Amino acid sequence: MATRRIGIIMNGVTGRMGMNQHLIRSIIAIREQGGVKLPDGDVLMPDPILVGRNAQKIEALARAYGITRWSTDLESCLRNQEDEIYFDAQTTKQRYESVSAAIRAGKHIYCEKPTATDTREALALAVQARQAGIKHGVVQDKLFLPGLLKLKRVIDSGFFGRILSVRGEFGYWVFEGDWQPGQRPSWNYRQEDGGGIIVDMLCHWRYVLANLFGEVQALSCLGATHIPERVDEQGQPYASTADDAAYATFELAGGIIAHFNSSWCVRVYRDELLSIQVDGTHGSAVAGLRECKVQSRVNTPKAVWNPDIPNPIDFYANWQDVPDNAIFENAFKVQWEMFLKHVACDTPFPWDLLAGARGVQVAELGLRSWQERRWVDVPDLTAELS
Repeated sequence: MATRRIGIIMNGVTGRMGMNQHLIRSIIAIREQGGVKLPDGDVLMPDPILVGRNAQKIEALARAYGITRWSTDLESCLRNQEDEIYFDAQTTKQRYESVSAAIRAGKHIYCEKPTATDTREALALAVQARQAGIKHGVVQDKLFLPGLLKLKRVIDSGFFGRILSVRGEFGYWVFEGDWQPGQRPSWNYRQEDGGGIIVDMLCHWRYVLANLFGEVQALSCLGATHIPERVDEQGQPYASTADDAAYATFELAGGIIAHFNSSWCVRVYRDELLSIQVDGTHGSAVAGLRECKVQSRVNTPKAVWNPDIPNPIDFYANWQDVPDNAIFENAFKVQWEMFLKHVACDTPFPWDLLAGARGVQVAELGLRSWQERRWVDVPDLTAELS
């Protein structure tokens, strides 16, 4: 057994997602477990170099986690041929130029989503990557959540019969920043900085729906800016120019109807921050981040609408937990390991920059639907790659 090094340029890891999920819970965790075991028995050990604009922050982060390499000069990092992968977790507005430069430098690309601020740029990245012959992937983390992995198991078993509909509830109350600090950065609420929940979340719902149920063929979306003013990290009030809630309906291939409510202005009264209910002719399921429950048609109580008497049915009683039957690791870490193996030995990794462009497309069409107050079709982007 041999240990093989793989160099990774990690840009934007001083931010919340880049630091917590990608650096600490993924790359550091992989290093601490001794690397990624490859099919041939060798071990792949990631060797990151952290890149950021603030030297003090990036150096402190590197020191805290025993990383010897850091830089504020992305251009010089891209010239280093010993680093094969470029990873981007910057804000969306910065991503296109950096990823394009990395593609030109011949780096394999792994990046957060949305991959760009509009479909044109996102598709251009996919075209550039294909022409350069490099490998590329986009984070699709929710596919690897325990609750959704269990839901996929239920789907594959044929439990539902014919799937009729999907309903998703996502969100939580993000404090305005006046009497309690907000849990999200202020740029999320400024359209001019690439913020907004439609841009942030509809790309997630696109890949969840496409991978579990069917491609999105048309959509209708209504956005809202429920809280017009917030307070930023410096304690200064600012106008919220981006949407903080979205109510979207999707028509999927095969006739399935899906609806997702996404909000940073909702107080949670459900088991988890994400809840997805799937109803089919033979059964239903409710999946969250970690858990999944099912109810078959033989266990479905016979509900009768009668508001004149107290409800006699405990509607929670006849649902069953889907067992773990597996050890679930951090969703981001699982996908990182898959991408590293994809680069090292060409194992499959279907979630590429074209998949990322499709997510941006759905978000952009969601904004158009809101603006024009109508349903919009979702064209297939595959032909645009040629």
